[in-house]
Amino acid sequence: MVKKRLHMTKDKLKSLRINPLDRTIYNKIKQNWDSLSKPLDGLGDFETLICRIGAIHGTEYPTVKNRSLICFCADNGIVSEGVSQCGREVTASVAEALGKGVSTANVLADKAGVQVIPVDIGIDREGAIPGVDDRKLACGTRNFLAGPAMTEDEAVGAIECGIRIAGEQKSRGADILAAGEMGIGNTTTASAVVCSLLDLKPEEIVGRGAGLDDAGLMQKLKVVDLGTGKYDHLKELDGFDRAFETLRCLGGLDIAGMTGLFIGAALSSLPVVADGVISLTSALLAERLIPGVKEYMIASHSGREKGSGYVLSELGLKPYICGDMALGEGTGALMLFPLIDMAYTLYSKGTHFEDAGIKAYERFEK
Repeated sequence: MVKKRLHMTKDKLKSLRINPLDRTIYNKIKQNWDSLSKPLDGLGDFETLICRIGAIHGTEYPTVKNRSLICFCADNGIVSEGVSQCGREVTASVAEALGKGVSTANVLADKAGVQVIPVDIGIDREGAIPGVDDRKLACGTRNFLAGPAMTEDEAVGAIECGIRIAGEQKSRGADILAAGEMGIGNTTTASAVVCSLLDLKPEEIVGRGAGLDDAGLMQKLKVVDLGTGKYDHLKELDGFDRAFETLRCLGGLDIAGMTGLFIGAALSSLPVVADGVISLTSALLAERLIPGVKEYMIASHSGREKGSGYVLSELGLKPYICGDMALGEGTGALMLFPLIDMAYTLYSKGTHFEDAGIKAYERFEK
């Protein structure tokens, strides 16, 4: 039984506003870092990461113990164009593994102390999958070469789903979220969205996804080129309208759900860790829809797909891991959590210059 959206409308979505981060808290945490017995900025980007998390939480000593990976699962109609090595039935199979707790993401999450919450937002299978949160809006999207991938109701409903989940996580005591996805064909939808939004050519963005051969890559390039050309009129739109219509016409339900998660996390004052190119595509959409959301985003890794670099640059986010990863399911985001833990442990438990009887370093204006 396909579920319908509840309360969100396009106009209501457009009216949402994000509070800016508390710079006073940010600066105070930076001062705390400087008081530790170490070289100034010795932990580099990880110092500013803790500053940002604290500013999001509104406290000098934020907690990051309660964390969840929200993994949106959905099928994509564009798979019928031969853009993937796998068939769409694999989406449901991996979702089953996520529900059983035996997928790659589950293994990494167990080590990182992260709860995995798989969400069926659009798998092409009737009936609930054990262990998977059933929020299905449709049995996949349409082939965007034949027409828009989603209706307005489906796109708004998927965004609303992500916003609601973020709010629910906040109510349940979550300190930090991670965005993940599973959906055969979604590197194609993500590539098409990024090409359209950033006015890039497919050859600048499109990669091999889960392992396409040369012929498959050429077909994928052709499909993205045809798709972005079909909706070239979207360039005449601006801001919210361009982002929303690009998502609706070329995106997927998983991408829309993650877009909502980024927005909902910002509304709930929760930091959210992005994974690879697909979740970063959602991050870009979220910022274009509701400016200010990017302040609540954390980029985990750079990723193998070429589009990642373009999106990270556009958002002004710096990744913390450069590991040539392209696994999906939120795995790159999960790998960042142990690094966050180590940085926070030093911040909260490290020896201060005063305690060590050492003169503190002075910070000079450049």
